[in-house]
This record gives sequence, structure tokens and C-alpha cells, in this order.
Amino acid sequence: MPLGGKILNTERAQLDKIVKFEEIKDLIIALGGGIGDTLNYDKIRYHRVIIMTDADVDGGHIKTLLLTFFYRQMPELIQKGYLYIALPPLYKMQSGKTIKYAYDDEEMNKITKTMEGKIVQQRYKGLGEMNPEQLWDTTMNPESRTLKQVAIDDAEDADRMFTMLMGEEVPPRKKFIQTHAKSATLDI
Repeated sequence: MPLGGKILNTERAQLDKIVKFEEIKDLIIALGGGIGDTLNYDKIRYHRVIIMTDADVDGGHIKTLLLTFFYRQMPELIQKGYLYIALPPLYKMQSGKTIKYAYDDEEMNKITKTMEGKIVQQRYKGLGEMNPEQLWDTTMNPESRTLKQVAIDDAEDADRMFTMLMGEEVPPRKKFIQTHAKSATLDI
């Protein structure tokens, strides 16, 4: 089910505002289990919900917004093991008929060193830049795709992290960003 752009940050939104946001309302309807007091996990239509966003920074932000929604509004979906993240490639490298994909800069550099001949490199700005065959082969085909199952090992730590990163309090978020800025991967 395609969602257009960034969704509402549900960390600090009331339920009435959440269900008025069109993309989230469509997602709730598609899942079939309801929301809030009417949420019934036995009625969830899918036992594999896959978040598939672009491999760039904007895609990462959209993924975080979706994870926040599921964590705050449907946590049992995560606890039951129904939530997954698809990992699309960021790069395609081709030399002759040999095609390889990389999921980050480090992997791209390693692969490039192993390939022979003239290498044509393509950086995907988003899923829409892939042709249907590439998208199927790299991200959708159950035989070749990479999925990560979302799990919460420590609910208290996860709760603190979501509150700090997505909540209203700016100073803790600013401190976290300043502390971890040197280890951040930039997509410039």
C-alpha cells in the first residue's frame, strides 16, 4: 500500500488527529484491526507488515515515523513479530553483464574493488528510480530480498528513546544529536 510522503508524527498526536490523517487512516483500515479502544489484534488481516522506504535520509525519517506509529498505537503488532523493514539498495554497480547492489557507501566501496572492467555506478535516490525488475529482484522477491524483523528487546529503553527522539522536549533530543553527531552517517 503506497503512502505519499511523510506521515504525521504520532508520538505527540491525539488519537482523533491521528485518524484524521488520510494515509494513517488508510493504513488502519487496510490492517483491519481498528485503533485505540477498538483495536483487536485477532482481526489484523496481515501477519507480515513490511515497511519499505527509500534508502536515503528522507526514507529513514519516514521509516522512523511509521515505526513510531506502530510502537505507540499497535505495539502488539511488533510483539507478535508481524512488523518488518525491507532493505532496498542504495547503489547499483554494473560491469558488463555483472550487476551488484550495495546498501551503503562502505559496501559499495568493497564491491567496487572486487569488480573488473569499467564500472557504471548508479545511486538510487528512491524506490521510484528502479525499474520494476530491479525493485522485484532487490526488495520485493521473497527469494532475494532482505527483511529485518522489528523487535523490542527492552521496552523501557525503547519507550525512552521514542519519547526523546520524537517527543516535544527539544533539549534531550539536541543533546542526543550532539553526542552522536560524529558517528552519524550523512547522506549528502
